[in-house]
Amino acid sequence: MITLIHFETRLTEFASQFSNLAVRYDQTLEHSSELETVINNYSRFVTDADHRHAWNMLRPSELEELEPLIQELRDQSARCVAIMEKYRALKLQDGEVQIADYFKNIEECIDKEFGSFQVTPDSKVLLVGSGSFPMTPLLIARRTGAQVIGIDIDAEAITLGRKVVQTLGSELNIRLELSLLEDLAYTREATHIIFSSTVANKYELLDQLHALTNAQVVVAMRYGNQLKSLFNYPMRETDGRKWRLADNILRPHDVFDIALYQKSM
Repeated sequence: MITLIHFETRLTEFASQFSNLAVRYDQTLEHSSELETVINNYSRFVTDADHRHAWNMLRPSELEELEPLIQELRDQSARCVAIMEKYRALKLQDGEVQIADYFKNIEECIDKEFGSFQVTPDSKVLLVGSGSFPMTPLLIARRTGAQVIGIDIDAEAITLGRKVVQTLGSELNIRLELSLLEDLAYTREATHIIFSSTVANKYELLDQLHALTNAQVVVAMRYGNQLKSLFNYPMRETDGRKWRLADNILRPHDVFDIALYQKSM
């Protein structure tokens, strides 16, 4: 039987591992295999059906007891995913293209991103939090022919990401920018906007987007509730005068779920 003590023990172990590996990043590949192992193990932990069932059986008081640890793990795992993308980009520069389990899962999620709101060659896609290995822009641009712009606030991520795009998709209509949403003219043109699951302030940004976007825009918010909230920032209520939930794509075997929003009429 999986108990509160089991969760507390395992989560404390993961938090310690993430914390130790995050501070070791030195723009080399020295600790990449260790971090890859931890992230893969963590991905399997949060998508395990037995763990999901046991988590849902925890009492509210038990979840409240775990909340500080949950908050720490969200932040630490998001930081380590960003570092893992940097390791993957550096490996690509060295000619290595092996894909870790976590990234395979993410790439499977991308195929289901917009549900019935399909991306076409005429679409203009914006990714918030493109990271150092911009899988989403590469896959969308290659499969649909759409224009894709990714933004990030990490200058190193943009530099590495541009090298990845040059290597894997120089012929594709992709641009990566070190920019904020409000400073990007393309934000008003975008037909589809995607928020990475590890963007902590994504709902604050969604609220801002109402005034910055066109009436037809569809926003895909990657999120995780319950057990998946250990690895993602969870879904939040939106201002119903601005945004309505158009669809909620639940993927039990994937590391995040996807909420689709459209502007309220």
